[in-house]
Amino acid sequence: MEQVSTDDLLAWIRLFARLVAENRDALTELDAAIGDADHGANMHRGTTAALAAVDGAAPASAGALVKKVGMTLVSTVGGASGPLYGTFFLRVGTALGEEASVAPADVAAALRAGLEGVVTRGRAEAGDKTMVDALAPAVAACEEALAAGRPWAEALAAAADAAAAGRDATTPMVARKGRASYLGERSAGHQDPGATSAALLVAAAAQTLAGGGAGG
Repeated sequence: MEQVSTDDLLAWIRLFARLVAENRDALTELDAAIGDADHGANMHRGTTAALAAVDGAAPASAGALVKKVGMTLVSTVGGASGPLYGTFFLRVGTALGEEASVAPADVAAALRAGLEGVVTRGRAEAGDKTMVDALAPAVAACEEALAAGRPWAEALAAAADAAAAGRDATTPMVARKGRASYLGERSAGHQDPGATSAALLVAAAAQTLAGGGAGG
């Protein structure tokens, strides 16, 4: 039976950190248009610290690994992103529990728990021009694919596609939450940086959580 191992989860964190590093300047440019111009730097600092906290000394259980990532992000990422991404990983880790490997359906349920944590913490919903606009369709697409009996790799790919579409859909939106909301109508026409980094997170999951991940 297909399982997601702690090694797969570690590969996810490694690849997410790498994608954030590669897109650091792009994330900062997006944030400069509608925020504080620090999203790229904040996320790079946080993901670098999170990877350092678990790489080479990864906890034995899936939940412990992901919760450690969440705790590190809370303490190292500035602005709103720290609490939001930290809450996401803490909720995912709690839902994954203390097993060394978990079934795909359990991972999907954990991602749903993470999304709900972000929604509660940020008091945001779809259409507010936030990371929720990428995460919510991604989680829904993953769940729908699994419910339809599609393979786990296809469910993850569907999630990544949905996250990318959700990210792109933030461009014409008027922000209703966060620093960008202060701009009102002037926030329209700019892709949301939080949704952009969230799409990177889901893209990394699609490449790693089905096993044999590209996290090196």
